[in-house]
Amino acid sequence: MNNLNLPANLHDKIYQIYVNSNNDFSKIVSYFPLSEDEKRLIVTLNNLKSFDGFHSIFSDHISEQEWHKSKAQIIRRFQDELFDID
Repeated sequence: MNNLNLPANLHDKIYQIYVNSNNDFSKIVSYFPLSEDEKRLIVTLNNLKSFDGFHSIFSDHISEQEWHKSKAQIIRRFQDELFDID
């Protein structure tokens, strides 16, 4: 994953970052949809101005408490399922 300037709790929510040929961030994929505040923080901390390339793998919204309680399991399960595809 390319480096974004993010606090650790937000960094954990990001699955993948895509960069275009100009080495600019073109797409940020999170496990679950980010809140508007989280998106704003990413844009502000990284000086992305009018960036709108936020996407998520899963469409359901989960609370911060749910995320902290189960993030390791969610990440591990998702990565395990990707390896099973090979």
